Amino acid sequence: MLSVFDHGPPPACPAPFNLAAHVLRHSDDQQDKVALSVLRSDGALDWTYGALKSAVLGTAAGLQKAGLKPGDIALMRLGNTVDFPIAYLGAIAAGIVPVPTSSQLTEPETERMLAELKPAAILRDPDVACAEHPGQISLDDLAGMRALHPAEFQFGDPDRLAYIVYTSGTSGKPRAVAHAHRAIWARQMMVDGWYGLRKTDRLCHAGAFNWTYTLGTGLMDPWAIGATALIPEAGTDLDALPALLRQHRATIFAAAPGVFRKLLKSADDLHLQDLRHGLCAGEKLSRHLHAQWNELTGTEMYEAFGMSECSTFISSSPTHPARGEALGQPQPGRRVAIMGPDGPVSHGQEGTIAIHRSDPGLMLTYLNAPNEAEARMQGNWFLTGDQGAMAVDGQITYLGRDDDMMNAGGYRVSPVEVEAALTKYPGITQVGAAAVEVKQDTFVITAFYTGPEKLDEAALRTYVEANLARYKQPRAFIHLPELPTGGNGKLLRRALPAYFKANTP
Repeated sequence: MLSVFDHGPPPACPAPFNLAAHVLRHSDDQQDKVALSVLRSDGALDWTYGALKSAVLGTAAGLQKAGLKPGDIALMRLGNTVDFPIAYLGAIAAGIVPVPTSSQLTEPETERMLAELKPAAILRDPDVACAEHPGQISLDDLAGMRALHPAEFQFGDPDRLAYIVYTSGTSGKPRAVAHAHRAIWARQMMVDGWYGLRKTDRLCHAGAFNWTYTLGTGLMDPWAIGATALIPEAGTDLDALPALLRQHRATIFAAAPGVFRKLLKSADDLHLQDLRHGLCAGEKLSRHLHAQWNELTGTEMYEAFGMSECSTFISSSPTHPARGEALGQPQPGRRVAIMGPDGPVSHGQEGTIAIHRSDPGLMLTYLNAPNEAEARMQGNWFLTGDQGAMAVDGQITYLGRDDDMMNAGGYRVSPVEVEAALTKYPGITQVGAAAVEVKQDTFVITAFYTGPEKLDEAALRTYVEANLARYKQPRAFIHLPELPTGGNGKLLRRALPAYFKANTP
């Protein structure tokens, strides 16, 4: 039997359609229910569904009044506040195409984005770095828009462009991933296939408002079914999370493995009376961490696998828990295969995890690089670049990347991008980057370089801080007489971690 999971397609996305309208579809019949609680040490700042919808459609009206039209691109340079999701949904409600980005990006990184996107406007917090652009809309202006007479949702073809997210590919150049309005419709497959989410749930996500994992799992998905989202305010110490989860009666807790790791290290007891389970994504979950969570909380943790091009589509869930070493199975409605050079491989054989072209959550294309997007297709299958093996029952075991992509705190980072930045530094002749394990389940990005002499590490840190987002910055720098290469002279990045161990006490 071939490694193909296909239990039938999901319901078709209705037309006309608007992503923001779908997210806020329960706002009118539960106006007074709390949609969002921003958790603080002294209580919470609550947003009802009615207030949220009013703010989103007021923002939509303000953006239209500022001269933005459907199809215009708006680069988002906002911080970790509720302003972020309101501006994001406000833009989409008006048919404007937002580009959410990490506030950690440096000015040079945003300059490259501006050149590629040619945005009509930048939604800007003055404390967030950004290259110059004439069409900046300030944080104060955005806040003022919320009181405007609400705009109407702009409905249209579900396949039209809704938003753009950036990812780093193996080439090292971040690619602009273009997603359709239908992407939110596809996320319904996660509700039962991963979350086990109910309308009565209070889902707490530990990530920042301006992280796409938080934006989807922590906010839009709970809102789309009428549940309540809980987000700790910026700067909340992880040590305070257990008390916040208990005080605000969180039923589901979502985070990246790094957050779970720190939380479990600092807490003695996480038996919370209202907590049903945890959700984990962003990097591979270790069995050790999973077992710790089970022991300290008395609840299960469900893992998901996905990518910027299609979000999560393989997961464990309350109804379909992972078995053995598997991470889970394709969500109901997904069509997934394990591909070899000649097509799907037999059950149990290793191959590349692939998602079918017809999946409503799959990206439209890479903006300005459609040929690169098409190059990742094998027939009707989009190749993720991740290796796996499928059992007869559809459970998939993750076997790693087929390239050298690194993972730093839940963010995928291309070593080529890090290397390209450091190659420009005086005194470096060659550089290789790799994620190395510094203690159990804790990985940091490390730069290995050659040159006439060992360079000042403080100066190197200052340089990368100015040229790379924090999550892309190496935490260690190792000077070597030469870097490991293969018979063809190509850098062997997978050999680099061994040099870290040999060159550190």
